[in-house]
Formats: sequence, structure tokens, C-alpha cells
Amino acid sequence: MLETRPTPLATLGKLVGTAGFSVALLCGAGALTASLTTSATAAEEGGHHVEKQDWSFAGVFGQFDQAQLQRGLKVYREACAGCHSMHLVPFRTLADPHGPNLSEGAAEQIASEYTVEDISNEDGQPFERPATLTDHFPSPFPNAAAAAAANGGAAPPDFSLIAKARAVHRGFPGFITDAFAGYSESGPDYIFALLQGYTDPPEGVEEVPGKYYNPIFVNGQWIAMPPPLEDGRVEYTDGSPETVEQYSADIAAFLMWAAEPHLEERKQIGFRVMVFLLVFAVLLYATKKKLWRNVEH
Repeated sequence: MLETRPTPLATLGKLVGTAGFSVALLCGAGALTASLTTSATAAEEGGHHVEKQDWSFAGVFGQFDQAQLQRGLKVYREACAGCHSMHLVPFRTLADPHGPNLSEGAAEQIASEYTVEDISNEDGQPFERPATLTDHFPSPFPNAAAAAAANGGAAPPDFSLIAKARAVHRGFPGFITDAFAGYSESGPDYIFALLQGYTDPPEGVEEVPGKYYNPIFVNGQWIAMPPPLEDGRVEYTDGSPETVEQYSADIAAFLMWAAEPHLEERKQIGFRVMVFLLVFAVLLYATKKKLWRNVEH
């Protein structure tokens, strides 16, 4: 058989290709490191650093605090519902035993205090009626344009998924440790910090007309929403402090439930699956040892 030797040009091409790949790999690693470093710097130096909170629903065995969810519902209704809808949350879920756990009568009473638009089966004309348990939390505005016009040109976002959509990513290596630790509460952390983050702008920072300075806000530190909470605004009947800090924690927990109402069931199923897989692995290993114990390897 004849021996085939690569030509000098082919050898040079391989060397160039290898070198190019190495350079590209190094450049990519450098860009990734720079990007991660920039993210971490922006998160801590740009005013977006958000401290982790000790939520009852955090961790593998975390559960919602029903009293806190009920207080959060009260804060939403009295301080937030005038601008923000929750069009994905039906009133019937307020009686969920894994949620606020209100009685059906209490949930019906809350629903009846809202008005929704319906279409008559008789003449086909729209009309308004009190909401029922099958309805969802309605928007206080007829459409997005009306919402924006009433709020300085910025339509208030819907609150159904806000706790999952508004999350500050902690950069490197925070997002890696969070992934391994199963930490998914950065959304409530952000809401909790944002509601308490209103302050006067630093000296030398020019004010933006119609907006309010909040260094926690991720989109430029100037937010169109005025401070929605103040001490004593919402009256609690369970003796909890009527402070902005307590209100912020309660509404953040409530919005986390609204965004993930089946969180407790998901965690319970996940734990059972992990136990099953562990037992199954042990049984497989024992079966393998029994079947192959007399076979030489």
C-alpha cells in the first residue's frame, strides 16, 4: 500500500485551522468572562443589587404562608388594583388550599366587588355585571392605550406573572450557585426591594419629569410608577406591622403565588420522584449483583 503524505499546503491549512480555533476559543472565553464580569458589576455597582430574602416558599420543602398571602391580597386590592390587572388569575383560586385558602363565600364576595364586561345571549350587546368565581381579576382600564394615557404614557404591567418576569440576574458565579441550589425567588426579592427603593436622586443627577428615582429599577432607575405604599395605608387585622417593609414582603409573596400557584404541588411531586428514582437505582444495582454474581468479568 502506498503511503499518503499530506502536502505542505494541507499541513499549513491544518495548523492555521487549529490556531484559528484556539484563538476563537480564547476570544470566546474572554468575551464570556468579560460579559459575566460586566453583568456582575452592573448588578452590584449599577444600583440593581438585590438582597436575598428568607421566604417561606423557598427551598425544596417551601410552602406559602397563607396568612401572608391573605395580607398580600389585601395590599393588592387596596394599593395596586387601581392600576394593575391580574387577567390570568381567576377568583376561584383564592379558595385554593395551597394558596390564600379563603372560604368560597369570601372569594365570591371579593369577586362581586369587581365589574366585568359580558355579552348578552339575548341581543348580543355587551353589558357589565358583577364578577363571579369563574372570572379573572379585570383590568381597571378598557385597553392598553387608556392605561398608558392615565399613567403618563406608560401602561402599568399586568401582575399575573410579574414575579417570574421581573427577576434580577446576579451574574457570575451567582446564577450558577442559584441553579444548583434551586433558588428561584429572585422575582419576589426584586419586587420587595423595588417597593422600598424610592429615594431622592443623588446630587448632580438631573430629574426626569413625570418619573420617580428608584435605583432598584432595572430599566434606567427612573420609574413611572409613584411610590404605591406608605406606612399605615393598609389596615391589618392579624396584628402584623403596617409598614412599607411588611406590605412589600406580603405583596411580593402574593404575586409569587399568582405567578406559580402550583408551586407546592410541584415541589412535592419532585421530591417523590427523586425518592422513587433513588429506590429504583438501589433495586437495579441489587438485581445486577444477583444476576451476574457467578459470571467472571
